[in-house]
Formats: sequence, C-alpha cells, structure tokens
Amino acid sequence: MPTYSIGRAAALLGVSPETVRRWADGGQLRMERDGTGNRVIDGVSLAGFAKDRAAGPHQVPDEVRTSVRNAFAGIVTAVTFDDVLAQVEVQSGPHRLVSLVSREAAEELGIEVGVTVTARIKSTQVHVDLPGGRG
Repeated sequence: MPTYSIGRAAALLGVSPETVRRWADGGQLRMERDGTGNRVIDGVSLAGFAKDRAAGPHQVPDEVRTSVRNAFAGIVTAVTFDDVLAQVEVQSGPHRLVSLVSREAAEELGIEVGVTVTARIKSTQVHVDLPGGRG
C-alpha cells in the first residue's frame, strides 16, 4: 500500500503541510508512522479524500446547463487589462487557470479579483504528459 509524506500529500492536494496535519489529526486522513517513525499519509485514504474534496465547493452548480464537460468553479485571483483583452486568472482548488477574454466581456460581467466564476474549457486538443518523459 503506497504512503505519502505530509509534504507530498500537501503538494498533491494544493494545501500547506500544516493543513494536512490538521486534517490527519482531525481524523479526515489516515496517518501512520513508517519504519523510521516518520508520519505518513495512507495512499488509499489520500485518494478518497482528494476525490471527495474535488466534489466540494469547486463543483459547478447543478442549475447550470451546458454541453461543456470541463468546468471549474473558482475564484478570480488576478485580472490584467489592455486595450482589447483581459487576462483572467482563476484558482479552482489546486488548479490555476488563465483565460484571455475581451476587455468588453470582462467589464460587462464584472470580473474582478475576489469574484467567483466558472471556467469552462472546450478544446479539440488536450495534451497529456507523463512524469519523467516516459512513453
């Protein structure tokens, strides 16, 4: 059964190691001691927790109907305007998304830092990489 250090689990979940410790101390994640006495997170527990967490506040509301299957609810963390475009940065759980939209659309929608939005992604090209360049 795989186990993860607190730091690795934190990186996978997009939170601080202290947050992982609190979750483990609160019983939300199963933590054990390895052979050297270090605290480690059980891989099965971590996988289930990550899946449950993903279905939480980052989930797109049910009342929204769309054909786009890749939708990420999040909070706007930065907006940069030029004469024609706006670059909008959204944090959705551990994911940072960046979108270019027209300045007019961003202004009409009232997109600004702190506003919750849903980033929808529809693409004919999706790239998938393996760690270490395998494959």
